[in-house]
Amino acid sequence: MPLVKTIRPVVLICLIAASILSTAARAADLTVSAAASLTQAFRELGPGFESLHPGIQVHFNFASSDTLFAQISKGAPVDVFASADQETMDKAQAQHLLAPGTRRDFASNELVLVVPAEGGLRMAALSDLARPEVKRIAMGRPGGVPAGRYTQQALEAARLWSAVEPKAIYTTHVRQALDYVARGEVDAGFVYATDAAAQKGKVKTLFRVPTPKPIAYPIAVTVGGNHAAHGKKLIDYLMSPVGQAVLAKHGFGKP
Repeated sequence: MPLVKTIRPVVLICLIAASILSTAARAADLTVSAAASLTQAFRELGPGFESLHPGIQVHFNFASSDTLFAQISKGAPVDVFASADQETMDKAQAQHLLAPGTRRDFASNELVLVVPAEGGLRMAALSDLARPEVKRIAMGRPGGVPAGRYTQQALEAARLWSAVEPKAIYTTHVRQALDYVARGEVDAGFVYATDAAAQKGKVKTLFRVPTPKPIAYPIAVTVGGNHAAHGKKLIDYLMSPVGQAVLAKHGFGKP
């Protein structure tokens, strides 16, 4: 009996300690809302960051930048926001959703035209999209997807928007446009160069599409999260040589 009485308090203390540690771990969870085009790169970056910062666990939420902004503006508990364009981040800043002094550009990208890898049409210029045999063209919806806005701006600059827009198959994010092309459901699609690289065997990149504005990716700590200090550490990690190397591996350019 004395032995049992001695063990029970020890067990109780261990349980209490485990509960405290579990609570602490949950309190150190870092929620990152990131543009869909960052999916593969950020999923690789996450474990590397966690290994350098024991006790911090990163949770990613990937969607179109506009969708993520809407979530944050409605109070979603997000610690870090990474957008695929400056326009969406500007809106977040205008609504005072970003922690002052934390916004930074961390990567760049390019817009490309892709076709299915097998049986895709041959095109050498944007003007070829006006040909009658090109019937369906996947692109992000300009009103809700940065890649769609870049696409519209590029086509307007080339004076081709009126010819291409009737053929548009709009998507809710750039990865959906990529999937449509990969499955052969459309004749062509506008995606980021990094997206095309992620589906090398299923899509073929025809050419780079010049955009009036550079495609730059900004990131910032949000005011609605609970871990601003951890968010700043993540941004520093993205800007470090290690973080930039991982982004380059996935096709992203320097900021």
